[in-house]
Amino acid sequence: MDGTQPELMRHLHWIGHDTFRLDSPLVVYIDPWHLPASSPPADLILVSHEHHDHCSPESVAQIRKADTVILANAGAAQSLGPDAEVMRPGEKRVVGPITVETVPAYNVDKPFHPQGANHLGFVLQIGNERLYFAGDTDVIPEMKSIRCDVALLPVSGKYVMTADEAVEAATILRPKVAVPMQYGAGVAGTVADADRFSEQSPVPVVVMEAEGPV
Repeated sequence: MDGTQPELMRHLHWIGHDTFRLDSPLVVYIDPWHLPASSPPADLILVSHEHHDHCSPESVAQIRKADTVILANAGAAQSLGPDAEVMRPGEKRVVGPITVETVPAYNVDKPFHPQGANHLGFVLQIGNERLYFAGDTDVIPEMKSIRCDVALLPVSGKYVMTADEAVEAATILRPKVAVPMQYGAGVAGTVADADRFSEQSPVPVVVMEAEGPV
């Protein structure tokens, strides 16, 4: 990685679709789905909402340990067992050296992710750096109050914001680095959406290579 990029980019892995893994300071998975067989066990699992391509009980079972912390919205927590802690937008949870803040994620012009469903985005404070996982969302007013060094933004359209709308989100957020997600997994979108976002973004973009089977 470029030395000018946030340090946490050195530890970030894109498995595919909306699935990410951080390897330091804890092993953190966000929306684990279709994981490689060699995936290391998790210290912390974050699940944004209950749709099957974000909430996979099988994938969670693959990486959970006896002491794994699982944070999820209410709809996802129902299928992840009694140890899953329910979080709503606007809450905060400290897990070891990481502070997790939940933020809203919803559609403004389509019906798939209504605001009232309390689907989640996540902001992770790791040392002096902040990573924003937008979740399945459009450009929403709450983005104006989010501070982040790295922004993981959906770009595929149909169920979430388009690449052009992701450019608008990046303009609002002004992270040091943006990473496109939610494409190329047979759900919606292709690498062309990621490339379009990269070409138009007002901030540096890293188009990551998927490490998973999707």
